[in-house]
Amino acid sequence: MGIGPTIENGFYYDFDLKESLTPEDLPKLEKRIRELIRQDLKMTGSKATTASARKLFKDQPYKLDLIKDFVKEKKQLTVYKLGDMFSDLCKGGHVKNTKEINPDAFKLTHLAGAYWKGDEGNAQLQRVYGVAFSSKTDMEKYLWQQEEARKRDHRKLGQELDLFTFSELVGPGLPLFTPKGTVLRDLLDDFVWSLRKKYGYQRVDIPHITKKDLYETSGHWSKFKSELFRINTREGHEFALKPMNCPHHIQIFARRKWSFRDLPQRYASTTKIYRDEQAGELSGLVRVRSITQDDAHVFCDMARTESELKNVWEIVHEFYGAFNLPLKLRLSLRDPKQPDKYLGDGKLWKDAEAILSVVADKKIGKGKYECALGEAAFYGPKIDFMAIDSLGREWQVATIQLDLNMPKRFGLTFTNDKGSQSQIFMIHAAIMGSIERFLAILIEHYAGAFPLWLSPVQVQVIAVSEKFQSYAEKIAKDLQAADIRAELAEANETLGKRIREGETQKVPYILIVGEKEKQADTVAVRKRGKGDIGTTTISSLIKSLQEEITKRK
Repeated sequence: MGIGPTIENGFYYDFDLKESLTPEDLPKLEKRIRELIRQDLKMTGSKATTASARKLFKDQPYKLDLIKDFVKEKKQLTVYKLGDMFSDLCKGGHVKNTKEINPDAFKLTHLAGAYWKGDEGNAQLQRVYGVAFSSKTDMEKYLWQQEEARKRDHRKLGQELDLFTFSELVGPGLPLFTPKGTVLRDLLDDFVWSLRKKYGYQRVDIPHITKKDLYETSGHWSKFKSELFRINTREGHEFALKPMNCPHHIQIFARRKWSFRDLPQRYASTTKIYRDEQAGELSGLVRVRSITQDDAHVFCDMARTESELKNVWEIVHEFYGAFNLPLKLRLSLRDPKQPDKYLGDGKLWKDAEAILSVVADKKIGKGKYECALGEAAFYGPKIDFMAIDSLGREWQVATIQLDLNMPKRFGLTFTNDKGSQSQIFMIHAAIMGSIERFLAILIEHYAGAFPLWLSPVQVQVIAVSEKFQSYAEKIAKDLQAADIRAELAEANETLGKRIREGETQKVPYILIVGEKEKQADTVAVRKRGKGDIGTTTISSLIKSLQEEITKRK
């Protein structure tokens, strides 16, 4: 016996067995577990001495190894017993009786190999994973969601739809975006900019490297130096690839003195940042080393902080509304019991947290959001928006952060209406957060079937045969001239195969042209998910497509 903890989604147990388990064994094990559940076995626990624990588990080498670790760490040993048949070294947190477990609402889901204590030098054990729920309905819903998630996995769909790739020569966690993937990225970024522009933001541009001095002043160097990609110059200076953009935007603001009449100053830039994530933590586009942020910072006085926060709020809600992604709110606060994790004094934090609380209360109502102690950024509290996708999963997406600490560290002030100097308030606002991560969410949310306005290829034109290829080419050019992303299929495969390819690529509209369409100057239209929807003129189709694109339907 190895270990058997609960995890975020279920539980597992590790075994060292003489024979290998197979997926076909799992239903047999489930049947036996159900028999045991129905025996109404009691679960009892008691403290154990080192000697008694070693005696009890004398034939269990992995338990003896754990006992040795616990003794070193001065942890109390506890043993839990199921009926009269099974004892385990465990910290507890069990049902009191097996009758509390619904025998129809658990499942052993899969098998895996796992090295003892995660060390490749140790024995490899067989790990059995499972899940348990209070009802069979809840379990079936979860299993359906997991199966759908596997089908929608952005890593799989990203390759099939030719959106991005990874190269061993470039390195792990450094995605390369294809022409189609770049269309998606640009459309998303343009959408965010169109919303920000309405509220008076200005674009700025910043370099990808900086002297360490900048991050020493901001406080990032002492907190995150182990996560930085560091560069030594020929002259012996130390630089870093930027892991965040805020100190750079601060330097743009600090280039001159400002009056209260000049505020707010709102800077935005979409740019890459870099973090030295551990290889084992990298995952598709969700966890990468090069991260594209749609970053913005607002520099204002205290009187205008609330209105600026509300403006960002409106941008966030309009953006996510376009994707049918409902939002939940979390107010992420400092943990006062761990002050060393954060910059600045307690009063600054209380002031900032109070302002964010007022905004959250006014926008969605007091008590209608989660407060999360310890989830604040190290320099200030934040509002985190949690998007709920089509499978009901929650993703942390946009953030609004209020920062009084960095302006103070950099000495940012403005001349107030009385002619004296007052401190600047700084708002950090990322709408997508990370374009890579948000793109992964969208791929899985839509299962790769993007709405028309967002699809890299909006229309595919297919000629019935080579004879009508020139007419198909004319249709494609008419669409492209109307700023519709149209693609012409080559007439080197059967018609059926070309249609299937367009459907596999999840193209929203497929146009088919042959003798009849050429004679009538029309196109036959197939719409994704609906099949054939009839014949129309190209001018009429362009008009309806442009309307659908403009309204982001």
